[in-house]
Amino acid sequence: MDYFTAIWMDRVEGNKRKAWLIVSLVANVGVLVVFKYADFFKLIYAETRMLFEPDFQYTNFWKILLPMGLSFHTFQAMSYSIEVYRKHQKPERNFINYGLYVMFFPQLVAGPIERPQNILHQFYLKMTVDYDRIRSGLALIAWGMFQKVVIADRLVTFVDPVFQNPAGSSGLMFWVATFFFSFQIYCDFAGYSNIAIGSAKVLGFDLMKNFDRPYSSTSISEFWRRWHISLSSWFRDYLYIPLGGNRQGELRKYFNLLFVFFVSGLWHGANWNFLIWGGLHGVYNVVGLYTRNIQEKIYRGIRLNRIPWLYMGFQRATVFLLVLFAWSFFRGNYLYFYMSIDMAKKMLFWEGLPTQFDWTQEILLNQPLSEYILGVLFIIGLEVVHFLQKSGSLRARIFNLPAPWRWTIYVVGLLGICIFGVYDKPVQFIYFQF
Repeated sequence: MDYFTAIWMDRVEGNKRKAWLIVSLVANVGVLVVFKYADFFKLIYAETRMLFEPDFQYTNFWKILLPMGLSFHTFQAMSYSIEVYRKHQKPERNFINYGLYVMFFPQLVAGPIERPQNILHQFYLKMTVDYDRIRSGLALIAWGMFQKVVIADRLVTFVDPVFQNPAGSSGLMFWVATFFFSFQIYCDFAGYSNIAIGSAKVLGFDLMKNFDRPYSSTSISEFWRRWHISLSSWFRDYLYIPLGGNRQGELRKYFNLLFVFFVSGLWHGANWNFLIWGGLHGVYNVVGLYTRNIQEKIYRGIRLNRIPWLYMGFQRATVFLLVLFAWSFFRGNYLYFYMSIDMAKKMLFWEGLPTQFDWTQEILLNQPLSEYILGVLFIIGLEVVHFLQKSGSLRARIFNLPAPWRWTIYVVGLLGICIFGVYDKPVQFIYFQF
């Protein structure tokens, strides 16, 4: 559908051109609605019935298999249609190349979501063996593997028991588990992105950067410029700006932000938790923008802005705590709305703490101390790498080292993946479910 509507779009102007775009978008969104949201609409119906009939139980879900990478390649296909409509991209006449753009296997399942003008022309380039490109790609793959199997998969053991037993978990346990989840999901998703970008680079293709040290952000808007960059820029260019962006007054800007973040939450999954997660980030952004001048006056009043390191540290800690609380809903993924509210109450009011505090249960989450220390050390190591990346590409600096040092780092890194990686219980990439 997208292949042909793009060609037909190129032959006409005005309303006919827009009509072909609408056909393409309706086809793509329709697929998403059927496969991802039909059960959610039924769930809303069931919860509405339960308000009036407490004994009502509804389990007649469709049980439709979700096509692989549906959300990602659907958005990539819509990018193509929109860019052809805007005349930023000529329609691709070679169906094989068009299919390769939509289903490019390194980034097919979980992104990054590419624009046609960034990658389609690369399919026509003559590829040659390039040692530097291959070395750079393999380094990215290795770093992505380290993030996934050494850090993310290790942190699963701290996260899953708490969120799988919400009734038996206290507010403090939720906070600790969510802290570990924030690094689990980052290393899991950024690890996949690095593997995808590295695989494409080995083959001779350049994909866009998808993460840029998001937890060092000093505002929620900056966080979204650094987190899942391909998706946040997609929503900015294809939804926020067409809605009017910030060009039609403050109230309209705030509405646009809230709407985009609710849609972003819904894109991640047909569930109340994702809607709450997206809505929270929308509220964070609106409140941050609305109170920006007040915040600056407070900082000047207490002279916090005169101590740059403390000022930046306070902002980063505030943003991280806000993001952390929102992540609890993302991970909770509970079927019914009230379960999410119960979890939030525990976190906000520190409910469920035992009369006799047991730090092994509340802080270590009933995990061995050695595993806990190892998990924390890897998180610290991750942040050290991010700190070193502030002054430029760490890979480039490693590649410029003398051969003995360079190969020592390669060997130590690969041994670290082999020795410290978690392989007994393979964990699926989190974003494969979307």
